[in-house]
Amino acid sequence: MATPDQSDLTEATDSAVVTRFAPSPTGFLHIGGARTALFNWLFARHHGGKFLLRIEDTDRVRSTEAAIEAILDGMKWLDLDWDGEAVYQFARASRHAEVAHDLLARGEAYRCYLTQDELAAMRAEAQEKRVPFRVRSPWRDRDNGDPEAPHVIRLRAPQEGSATIHDRVQGEVTVQNAELDDFILLRSDGTPTYMLSVVVDDNDMGVTHIIRGDDHLNNAFRQSALIRAMNWREPVYAHVPLIHGADGAKLSKRHGALGVDAYRDEMGYLPEAVNNYLLRLGWGHGDHEIISRAQAIEWFDLANVGRSPSRFDFKKLENLNGHYIREADDSRLAGLVAPRVEALVDRPLDDMDRALLARAMGALKPRAKTLGEIAEGAVFLFLPDRLELDEKAAQLLRDAPPGLLADVTERLRGLPDWTSESIEEAVRETAEAAELGLGKLAQPLRAALTGRAVSPGIFDVLLLLGRDASLARLDAAHNFPAGA
Repeated sequence: MATPDQSDLTEATDSAVVTRFAPSPTGFLHIGGARTALFNWLFARHHGGKFLLRIEDTDRVRSTEAAIEAILDGMKWLDLDWDGEAVYQFARASRHAEVAHDLLARGEAYRCYLTQDELAAMRAEAQEKRVPFRVRSPWRDRDNGDPEAPHVIRLRAPQEGSATIHDRVQGEVTVQNAELDDFILLRSDGTPTYMLSVVVDDNDMGVTHIIRGDDHLNNAFRQSALIRAMNWREPVYAHVPLIHGADGAKLSKRHGALGVDAYRDEMGYLPEAVNNYLLRLGWGHGDHEIISRAQAIEWFDLANVGRSPSRFDFKKLENLNGHYIREADDSRLAGLVAPRVEALVDRPLDDMDRALLARAMGALKPRAKTLGEIAEGAVFLFLPDRLELDEKAAQLLRDAPPGLLADVTERLRGLPDWTSESIEEAVRETAEAAELGLGKLAQPLRAALTGRAVSPGIFDVLLLLGRDASLARLDAAHNFPAGA
């Protein structure tokens, strides 16, 4: 384990590092959220601390069980294991309310009886004056309200002076307290707000470092005011710039702002590639691009998180995925690719098929950048011997010299052993006898054997298909040009 970077541990040296990831279950695990989870996970593991998971399910209308399951599934796929049980925020509502009433009793909060019409009038006045709307309730300095009448509880935020956050990414950031409002802690129905719940949960869970997107930087000042009102220890903040699209615009679905399940199921990426790519989006360690999980834990710190938004680049992700595909175990890849092949050939693969698929990985994976590309490349192995050729393959057969396929078929049929060496010798001898380069024979041969113009190396194709299937497909293709 690497020695902790002391600059990362300022304000938290009296306890072990505790980070948290706190998604809202109103949708899938967004790719930006996955990076936040990864950074928190790595920071905790680097320092030998704890990484906690909190499901912020207080929005009862939009929070769904399906979204919760998708978040947990995405975390498990990325191998971001959390310590202990996941915390569900809604279940802690009574604790949140308890803190609000404690603040009220100590004069750090107050009951506010402003009606919606009064708030609308205040907002309209601010718009007319072209100033930001911040609630400064007249009830802040009054205590004659009826506790039984409809009201909210607001924090009595400081109005004078300034507040400074020593952010580990953004640096020292200061705002004037006059810019903060007396935000609501408890709504009129007694339910706690997000701002209150987050602060209480972070404190109760012992969170020492809050690593999150810089869109929460403004929230940090409001939360800090609440933390100080409770006399709690303030965590170390690190607000990471958001991910942008390749064009520099805010990340959207067209850029790749999808759930991590889409990267797995639809796009065919491996989790180690996604983790590696997300790690390099906004953080670096010298010129290293390919970083193992062990290296990431050893090297990760907050000092090397950049201050500028990073740009999502699918080409870089694909290249990384290609690297991890080449490094992956063949049996593991076959297991991941098999369902994709079954969908393409519209039939289940039996044990023999799956064993063949595993044997084919050595030929299939060197060129592939996604699991989908491997599946596409493997389809020819599981098709009937009379193939349906795509247009490019059909043209290759039309253009082949007459009798060429028949010649190579007979040479292959006469082989005593079906080995890579004997196959290669037969094909090369046929090309030399016809006074053709190997490629001129390999192209129509590939078309006849796979139905496509692109495939693994032709010798690999013949070896993987085996003698019977190879000869059957070649026999079926002999008359194709004449009948086309």
